[in-house]
Amino acid sequence: MDHYLKANWHSQTPETVLTHFGVELGQGLSSEEAQKRLATSGANRLTARRGKGPLLLLLAQFHQPLIYILLFSAATTAFLEEWTDSSVIFGVVIINAVIGFVQEANALKAINALAQTLNISSNVLRDGQRRSIAAAELVPGDLVFLQSGDKVPADLRLLQSRELKIDESALTGESVPVEKQAQTLPSATLLADRANMAYSSTLVSYGSALAVVVSTGDNTEIGRINKLIGSAEPLETPLTLKMSQFSQLLLWVIIGCAAITFAVGVWRGETMLDMFMASVALAVGAIPEGLPAALTITLAIGVSRMAKRNAIIRKLPAVETLGSTTVICSDKTGTLTQNQMTVQFVQAGSEIFEVSGSGYTPDGEFTNHNQAVDPSLKPALLECLKAGLLCNDARLIADTDNWRIEGDPTEAALLVAAHKAGLHQASVSGDHPRLDAIPFESAYQFMATLHHNLAEDARHIYLKGSLESLLQRCDKAFSADMRLVPLDKNGLNQQAEAFAAQGLRVLAFARAEHDDDAVEHREVGGGLTFLGLQAMIDPPRPEAARAIAACYKAGISVKMITGDHPVTALAIAKQLNMRHTERVISGADLQHYSEADYRKHVKDCDVFARIAPEQKLQLVQALQANGHVVAMTGDGVNDAPALRQANIGVAMGMGGTEVAKEAAAMVLTDDHFATIEAAVEEGRGVFDNLVKFIAWTLPTNLGEGLVITAAVFANVALPITPLQILWINMTTAVLLGLMLAFEPKEPGLMLHKPRNPKQAILTKRLMFRICLVGLLLLAGAFGLFEWELSQNATLAKARTVAVNVFVFGELFYLFNCRSLNYSMFRVGVFSNLWLIFGVVSMILLQLLFTYWPTMQALFGSEAIGREEWLLILGVSSVIYVAIGLEKLVVRRFNRRR
Repeated sequence: MDHYLKANWHSQTPETVLTHFGVELGQGLSSEEAQKRLATSGANRLTARRGKGPLLLLLAQFHQPLIYILLFSAATTAFLEEWTDSSVIFGVVIINAVIGFVQEANALKAINALAQTLNISSNVLRDGQRRSIAAAELVPGDLVFLQSGDKVPADLRLLQSRELKIDESALTGESVPVEKQAQTLPSATLLADRANMAYSSTLVSYGSALAVVVSTGDNTEIGRINKLIGSAEPLETPLTLKMSQFSQLLLWVIIGCAAITFAVGVWRGETMLDMFMASVALAVGAIPEGLPAALTITLAIGVSRMAKRNAIIRKLPAVETLGSTTVICSDKTGTLTQNQMTVQFVQAGSEIFEVSGSGYTPDGEFTNHNQAVDPSLKPALLECLKAGLLCNDARLIADTDNWRIEGDPTEAALLVAAHKAGLHQASVSGDHPRLDAIPFESAYQFMATLHHNLAEDARHIYLKGSLESLLQRCDKAFSADMRLVPLDKNGLNQQAEAFAAQGLRVLAFARAEHDDDAVEHREVGGGLTFLGLQAMIDPPRPEAARAIAACYKAGISVKMITGDHPVTALAIAKQLNMRHTERVISGADLQHYSEADYRKHVKDCDVFARIAPEQKLQLVQALQANGHVVAMTGDGVNDAPALRQANIGVAMGMGGTEVAKEAAAMVLTDDHFATIEAAVEEGRGVFDNLVKFIAWTLPTNLGEGLVITAAVFANVALPITPLQILWINMTTAVLLGLMLAFEPKEPGLMLHKPRNPKQAILTKRLMFRICLVGLLLLAGAFGLFEWELSQNATLAKARTVAVNVFVFGELFYLFNCRSLNYSMFRVGVFSNLWLIFGVVSMILLQLLFTYWPTMQALFGSEAIGREEWLLILGVSSVIYVAIGLEKLVVRRFNRRR
């Protein structure tokens, strides 16, 4: 049935569409024909795409250089029959694999969440009878009835429509329900403007319609998004890329050094067994066993900190990615704005009133020329607001802790404005019972209601609608004190245009006297009295502008990508003080750009409107092609492909769809854009702490490797054994290095530019520092080892001194690593109590290593005296002072530059 899927249905007349599908308007498909088509087209549900099976997903977690290094380390310790150490390392491997497996399995639920959106029922016409069937049984050609509250079950071409409004915000980003009608449209009409189509998974907020199914399942617009999600491959984060490159390099360096050591020793006449053990010692010493665990734990701590700031991380590496983000692509509706229409201006009686407050909470005041006014003293204002309250089908409901609405958001905004003026829906409606109504119709562009004013025993018709529609029906207006005055049509048109230029949606209001209990169109065709205008907008979140300003200070660009109207998008961008708001680029504009122009315009413009789902994905890809690390925020189904493609997808937890949440790496529990800025700050802090750990741990591994190499080349006994190396690496990594994960964020963190994604984890300066500390550890450990032997000390005692040089050298250097640029006094000596706890624990453990007989028997250590301790502390102090001087020199050099 492919021929059912090719046409641009919005450009076909209803008669043509019905003929194409072979269906009669009053009869519908026969049950027999429906079954045939179901067998051909398949069930009306999205195909869940198969990914890797559970076994392959689990095995893939071991396919990493760092894991190879850990497995090699575990194998060597097992070879040495150190089963405890071997088990610990294998445990780290298994934990890392399980965490990665769970993360990937959760990520693959995104498409399944899309499939679940079609588990609904539908009212259809079959065999001439109206019946309810499962949406999965719908086929092309089925006639479907829609009414308020329905979820649209498939892509439909409207045949008949009565006051139909559909909330398409999850698909197109349109902030208010879209008015629908059955008239044929031009072929080039964009998706968001196809008023004669209803799309799968959108919601009917008002009215009713009869429509024919034109696409089902994977062939719907939502189905195309499903395919886009499947094609958008999640990218490796900067951290995982760098760690992978670093691990591969480290792996080959270790293997190369071990092979050279083995070859040199054998060439010099040592036995192959001794040289094999020396090579094992060198490999074990060079392997940073604690690095994967530190990586996972540091990221997990970042997750915990972000959770306290309302950001839930679904994938651990996303913590670090936020820290390197260079551009945030944000949806507008519900993300930068409140997704709550709010009346901001009222024009009545030739006066303009500004209305404070936002959202559906009816708190605010009216001002005129920046002076507060009492609405009760402004009869023309009250009458305009009363018209908005009475000519209204929405409800404003006070819950325990907030306000909510039932009905159209635009009508709800009118209720809120009236409440702010003291006009409450229950009392005003009670004093003005509705007698009759003319529902809104696109052809007339207005709604009218007839009310009995009990206090005056009069009947009034109130109208609301477009200014154009109401002006042609009005011949007079009310002054500020409710006197009849001539109607200034030019002035009203100019005022409406001024409101529209600010991105405001404008509604006009009018009143007429009436003598009957019913109202018809001919009775509101002329002679009406104009009441005024109400201008509204979905306002920006109060904290969004501050958060965007903070992002700019941090060197992060912010781009708005929305399906809403360009004028509205640009107005919101200006209110948020966004950059590059000289123009807005629409989805239609993007269709005509070449690839080179596309990337250029993406770089130079920050506001994109009327953007289709696939274009959001393309915009993210273009930014990535320009070298950006992209964070994409969104809440709707239409955002899911871009959320998955982005380096980090950020979904809204309160107003977001499940599809968006499953596709994202981070979910904001408060839906505030400001939370993203807080998460970026935490991400930067996490990366800083990871770099601190790496800069702390590698000198030890370098020093241990150099000590073993020096002993082989000098043809002397090994200063430290493989088992002692494991003791140093495992205990210091847990009790010292991991404590850096708890370091507080350094001041001024958000005043720095984002890291260059191509920049290596270790800069030249840090490499110099690592080499310096590694050489100092080599000199201290090897020098004191040889000194002890020259003083007739036993080999066990000399090795104990060398082990303690490494441990206490690391301990003193740890305080240097609390800040990579400043002394520990800048960050506060006691600002990280976990580090103090780790240092004390490490000292106690090292005393046990040195003096407890059980430990001496296990590790080959021996008690040492006061002189040895003074020498050990002296070497450690030299390391601390040397790095402190290096920081001082670099800071002064940078200031001179």
